[in-house]
Amino acid sequence: MNDHNNSIELETAMTTTTMTMIQALRSAMDVMLERDDNVVVFGQDVGYFGGVFRCTEGLQGKYGSSRVFDAPISESGIIGVAVGMGAYGLRPVAEIQFADYVYPATDQIISEAARLRYRSAGQFTAPLTMRMPCGGGIYGGQTHSQSIEAVFTQVCGLRTVMPSNPYDAKGLLIASIENDDPVIFLEPKRLYNGPFDGHHDRPVTPWSKHPQAQVPDGYYTVPLDVAAIVRPGSAVTVLTYGTTVYVSQVAAEETGIDAEVIDLRSLWPLDLETIVKSVKKTGRCVVVHEATRTCGFGAELVALVQEHCFHHLEAPIERVTGWDTPYPHAQEWAYFPGPTRVGAALKRVMEV
Repeated sequence: MNDHNNSIELETAMTTTTMTMIQALRSAMDVMLERDDNVVVFGQDVGYFGGVFRCTEGLQGKYGSSRVFDAPISESGIIGVAVGMGAYGLRPVAEIQFADYVYPATDQIISEAARLRYRSAGQFTAPLTMRMPCGGGIYGGQTHSQSIEAVFTQVCGLRTVMPSNPYDAKGLLIASIENDDPVIFLEPKRLYNGPFDGHHDRPVTPWSKHPQAQVPDGYYTVPLDVAAIVRPGSAVTVLTYGTTVYVSQVAAEETGIDAEVIDLRSLWPLDLETIVKSVKKTGRCVVVHEATRTCGFGAELVALVQEHCFHHLEAPIERVTGWDTPYPHAQEWAYFPGPTRVGAALKRVMEV
């Protein structure tokens, strides 16, 4: 899907507002709480405090403590309750305060939420959306910077989504809440307040200067399982998502290479058609993500490109990723796959 404006479903013509990703996510939950009485929002500090990143600020005051409420410090309890809510007919939006904290809940997510439809022969579903701030770039260190998408993309029965801008964040979150499958909704926290090109030593760019910060005020959706070509090109395909979408675009501009940058948006199920079409056109591919390299989601992308595009490839596929280490606070920007590393990979594939 080349143009995000062609991939939405608008209820009616509506006004737009310049929003940060935080505001867009809050707007999505506001819309769905208003629209569907079965939607509930909860998690640690989500109610009265409005969330550590303020994504739910004001929602409890508007909808009451029975619809937006705080949960104990128990990730397994949060997700376990949410699975039961979903099976009962509600549509819970559960926040895990940081993606790094989700591991105690993996049994509930993998063994219960993901398998409920299969185990009940379709009699029950778990329409549960699990919001998780993820990734680095804020000096969060090893316990507040992890990218955990690969833990869940290989789980049958789960959807995994990661938006890269306010417009997509709102539309994808609404689509996730309305979907009958459990959705892992990963939010790159480095993008909460503005796009980030990887140049940490430059002034921060606010979302107000970015076109995809213009967000419709009411209901709309961005379809799940559909990628977006955010930078058309003909020389090499870059597959990426989250924060590194902007890094990849800047790397292409700084190297002068005519790269086609694809924002996957939905990591699983994956828009393989868009990927294959692009790689067959360009003959080259670079995969970029912030997570660790070994067994990262990029490894699956490389395997799929190799399987479906082998006879069209002009060069080996390149990966640019984080290190196979915990996120190092003192070496944040050496670990983070910035535009210099991405640009070097683009040059390597073009030299073959």
